[in-house]
Amino acid sequence: MREYVVAVDIGTGSARAGIFDRKGKLLARADRPIAMNRPEENHAEHDSEDIWAAVCGAVRSARDKAGVGAKNVAAIGFDATCSLVVRDRDGAPLSINRAGDARWDTIVWLDHRALKEADFCTSTAHPVLHHSGRVMSPEMEMPKLMWLKRHLPGQWERAGYFFDLADYMSWRATGSKARSRCTLTAKWNYLAHKERGWQPDYLEQIGLADLLDRGGLPEETLPVGSAVGRLTAAAAEELGLDTECRVAPGLIDAYAGALGVLGRFAAEPANLERQLALIAGTSSCIVAFSREMKPGFGMWGPYFEAVLPGCWLVEGGQSATGALLDHIVRVHGGGREPTAETHMKIIERVQQLRALHGPAFADRLHVLPDFHGNRSPLADPHALGVVSGLALDSSFDALCRLYWRTCVAIALGIRHILEMMKEAGYNLDTLHVTGGHVRNPLLMELYCDVTGCRVVAPETPDAVLLGTAMTAAVAGGLYSDLAEAGTAMASSGHERLPDAASRSVYDRDYRRFLTLYRHRAELEAMD
Repeated sequence: MREYVVAVDIGTGSARAGIFDRKGKLLARADRPIAMNRPEENHAEHDSEDIWAAVCGAVRSARDKAGVGAKNVAAIGFDATCSLVVRDRDGAPLSINRAGDARWDTIVWLDHRALKEADFCTSTAHPVLHHSGRVMSPEMEMPKLMWLKRHLPGQWERAGYFFDLADYMSWRATGSKARSRCTLTAKWNYLAHKERGWQPDYLEQIGLADLLDRGGLPEETLPVGSAVGRLTAAAAEELGLDTECRVAPGLIDAYAGALGVLGRFAAEPANLERQLALIAGTSSCIVAFSREMKPGFGMWGPYFEAVLPGCWLVEGGQSATGALLDHIVRVHGGGREPTAETHMKIIERVQQLRALHGPAFADRLHVLPDFHGNRSPLADPHALGVVSGLALDSSFDALCRLYWRTCVAIALGIRHILEMMKEAGYNLDTLHVTGGHVRNPLLMELYCDVTGCRVVAPETPDAVLLGTAMTAAVAGGLYSDLAEAGTAMASSGHERLPDAASRSVYDRDYRRFLTLYRHRAELEAMD
């Protein structure tokens, strides 16, 4: 009896696999690291063969831990970062490394090599940009493809397949060239609400008229909740599964997390529209759903049926959050490595200092967290971070002060995004948080008190994996649709309400935050 599903989540530094039962219980999980190459500034590269091997190892290990036989697994689903995998006409890896190092065939989501190409896309003012906040990000796939064609024309001529990483995984698993509606709509300027999703005049304008033929890209997409096909014999052997195992269309990792925490509301559209998912780790993404299209500047989307049928999805984001805290530790911490233990030591000391000094703790320190650009709401990939109020102090307590105020800045950035979403017509009051930040008590407190939202942290140890498991459960026939799967597999959560006593403090911080943005703009506008 096939009563179990496998969910795979491919992040920036690791691949994770989980075995779930039909009620959404995580029976076992395994992780494997994946390599990343940083050959020059703004360049970040993966090796897709390394990723596949890591996934296979994680799946086999998780299944062994769970004690579930291959014949009991109904389906497997994949979610991944929006990284670009390039393959030649025979399906072999094709290097995207400027020096020609053959191993690196994948441009990582956080790679910003295509800033100029992104600016060019924005300058076209094409209607497709109404679904990208009217500004193109270098983290999207079109600028990266433009960069490849412009800077590595020989590789472009040899290319036969371009994949979003999640689609590469389903291709590797099934041999099918089908693409997920989630990936193409969210990251490739594919308009799923149009009769024809690809817009030829836009592709012509940005110099990619040959993209579909060159990249093996289909005209139609597969909706989330359908099935790509079954595992090939080779993939089944490598994954430790069998050829009766079905494969779900891929998901963008943040959207898997959104489904994991909001899937329980899929059958209640009115209630769903009051809920917000915050998927917070290396970077942070805010995801909301609506029955009507509600565009707004600086938001990614609205994307039609990127996850749920008949629903528009909109996303706001911060390009560096967990990564920013790691950076603060390295830069101000005398070369400390930002391990989990180091973060906890800092957090413990911050709590002691807050108890000692009260709301005045580090209140003359101010941070703009745009060290890797501002994804939302300013939609400025060129933006830089700002720190105001540093003293001639390199002590551990000085690091703790800066760490605390960086956490405050990250939460203020979330409030900034929520204000933008309210202006666009989103009426949101509950923030469901998942990802690594759930383990940071400072951020969890701040997300609640700074935004004024009710905050819910799911009991499930990994909501991203759970969301992917929901799609696998539908693909494997355990449930008829995502609404049924979401209701049956959802995790309960722990609720936190905002502290009314701190509201005036964070209102003042928010005013200062906006003022600092204005001053940064004034400085950059000077001749």
